[in-house]
Amino acid sequence: MKKHIFITFCALLSLLNYQSAMAQKLESTDRSKFRQLGTELPTPNTYRTASGAPGHQYWQQKADYDMQVEIDDEKQTLTGKETITYYNQSPDALQYVWLQVDQNLFSKESDTYKTQNANLKDKLTFEQLQYMTSEYDFEGGYKISAVKDAATGTALRYSINKTMMRIELPRTLPSRGSYSFSIDWSFNIGDQLKVGGRSGYEYFEKDKNYLYEIAQFFPRMAVYDDVNGWQHKQFLGRGEFALTFGDYKVAITVPADHIVAGGGELVNANEVLTKVQQERWAKAQKSDKPVVIVTQEEATEAEKNRAKTKKTWKYVAKNVRDFAFASSRKFVWDAMNTKIGGKNIMAMSYYPKEGNPLWGQYSTEVVAHTLKVYSKHTIDYPYPVAISVHGPVWGMEYPMICFNGGRPEEDGTYSDRIKYAMISVIMHEVGHNFFPMIINSDERQWSWMDEGLNTFCQFLTEQEWDRNYPCRRGPARLITDYMKSSPDNLEPIMTNSESIKQFGNNAYAKPATALNILRETVMGRELFDYAFKEYARRWAFKHPSPADFFRTMEDASGVDLDWFWRGWFYTTEPVDVAIENMTEANANTLNPEEQTDEAAPADITKERNKTAIPQTAVEANPALKDFYNNAEPEKGVSNTEKAMYQQYLKTLSEDEQKVVKAKKYYYQIDFVNKGGLVTPVILEFEYEDGSKEVVRIPAELWRMNNEKISKIFPTTKKVKSVSLDPYLETADIDLSNNSFPKKAAPTKFELFRQRQQPQENQMQRKKREETSKQGMN
Repeated sequence: MKKHIFITFCALLSLLNYQSAMAQKLESTDRSKFRQLGTELPTPNTYRTASGAPGHQYWQQKADYDMQVEIDDEKQTLTGKETITYYNQSPDALQYVWLQVDQNLFSKESDTYKTQNANLKDKLTFEQLQYMTSEYDFEGGYKISAVKDAATGTALRYSINKTMMRIELPRTLPSRGSYSFSIDWSFNIGDQLKVGGRSGYEYFEKDKNYLYEIAQFFPRMAVYDDVNGWQHKQFLGRGEFALTFGDYKVAITVPADHIVAGGGELVNANEVLTKVQQERWAKAQKSDKPVVIVTQEEATEAEKNRAKTKKTWKYVAKNVRDFAFASSRKFVWDAMNTKIGGKNIMAMSYYPKEGNPLWGQYSTEVVAHTLKVYSKHTIDYPYPVAISVHGPVWGMEYPMICFNGGRPEEDGTYSDRIKYAMISVIMHEVGHNFFPMIINSDERQWSWMDEGLNTFCQFLTEQEWDRNYPCRRGPARLITDYMKSSPDNLEPIMTNSESIKQFGNNAYAKPATALNILRETVMGRELFDYAFKEYARRWAFKHPSPADFFRTMEDASGVDLDWFWRGWFYTTEPVDVAIENMTEANANTLNPEEQTDEAAPADITKERNKTAIPQTAVEANPALKDFYNNAEPEKGVSNTEKAMYQQYLKTLSEDEQKVVKAKKYYYQIDFVNKGGLVTPVILEFEYEDGSKEVVRIPAELWRMNNEKISKIFPTTKKVKSVSLDPYLETADIDLSNNSFPKKAAPTKFELFRQRQQPQENQMQRKKREETSKQGMN
């Protein structure tokens, strides 16, 4: 028993010693916010270099598709067959390949339904409740009818694991080898407004027609790369896609009166367009303004009929990672030519009449504008077309084509909110052609690498559209509410796509804001723009990782940004810098003429000695007095003092004499980093003469002490007040401690009134007022 107790005691003592040693080790570890990103980033290699560039042995796979698909407009189904040729450009031999089968997201057995979180205290719509409980009467998911060797027709063994499909190859696929196989499939197309998702149909009750936006409609190759091997993380709905580049041939069969918008070049326009439409198409290719190819009158007439025959629209797309299309007899279609890098690019829009007047006025112009601004900040847009489609999907992107929302009221009026929401979503989704369609990051793992970078470029595009554009994301001041919210709502930007609580703030707004702060406040526009463009150039048509972005931005700019990546991307710390105190002082130059005579303070001893000592020795014996006892105190500065000062000045260097002779005030400002996230310090001094001056100090000010610092500021004028972050450019979450003397920071409270009826927009109100005036006349 005693032995057992002794052994237990020894084990406890050993544990305590170990914990103490670990604590000491942690204490001695560099925990500065300016330490380099070491273990956080992967080790550079021959595939991905320390500079952030692709290495000399970088490789990636390729997959070509030859597809034939058909939409049944009566049953809302899609059937298809494809031949995939997969090129193994890796150094590895492969025994099997993985494909994404994303339509299985809508299967009744989908993990998406099973893993939905909700609280009964929350307000739930009927659609949300049905979605979470999988109670929609919809049979979603792929029906795979054949998987075969393309050359022999021999059936291949395959296994479907939810949204992933493994095909076992009949023989090992060697490095630098290729293999072709075919798949036949079908699925039911979902009502997008009910089942959600990134594609589906919209049914228009008034004219009994369907509009289809079709994506993730074919089994697609998963990515095999040097980072993950096979990226076959399940698709749960939020973390989007990791896809392989390749060439596509797609034949789309639809009712003969449908108009098809495909993510590529239409190669049989002479077979599917009327002679008049072909003439308009030729005109649009030379026009710098939108030309209507299918008019609203033609689309309205088509709505009234149901073609019994079919047409096949044929598209090709080179070096793309995906393909999507839209089809409807309701489509109005307009297009224009825009030149980028000396190349002609067709900007186009497809929309039902319900989208007008907004879509006819703005959509194609916004597409062209977006291509120009993004090309300026990244690379020249390389594809021949860019398309915006209006339908049920509010915003989703694919190579050369995107689906966008924003619809006027039935009377044709619209609010400014709808107008700008529509313009912004078109900019955003067209912009996705660059991130991730060209700079092809892994969306399944890192949403911010496409959504965040794209939202930042969207912000730049909005600024060039209208000087007073009502931007929602990008300016630092707009992210502060999120960054000061409850820690339970926050995760670092470097969080997997499926684990983010506030997706819009974390994957879109915060990284976009971080990049804007880098550009405007940390690096400056010239350094940032060069480095950002270099990242796009290096990784165009490749698969970058977060480390490649971080390293390239530093490599191309010569700016150490590890502190910035750590704080903004790896933590949830906010910016909250406070001015704790400001002390004013004047330099003592030793000039006797500048010394002020101060009245001697009251002396308690002297006061009491007036009564305690009736008579001093000098008072008792006048013989002890001399000249100085009776002389008046000398006023001013003596010649002796002046001479001594001049002698002192001669001992100083020329620069030291300038400092002594300068008439300056000195202010010590004490700063406290309450939020934790280190940041540049921007100060605005207001002087007593009413003038102002802005002083900018890099974040390295905090390198010796991440929590508290003091700095002396010399001025030639007397300071009245000082303010921190005057332009709200650092995302400081608490403005109440940003000034000295302290100023009351205004806050807002929300007045809320339950609306019983839809609010009238400004256009409707103006129409009503004009009608009322006409009635009075």
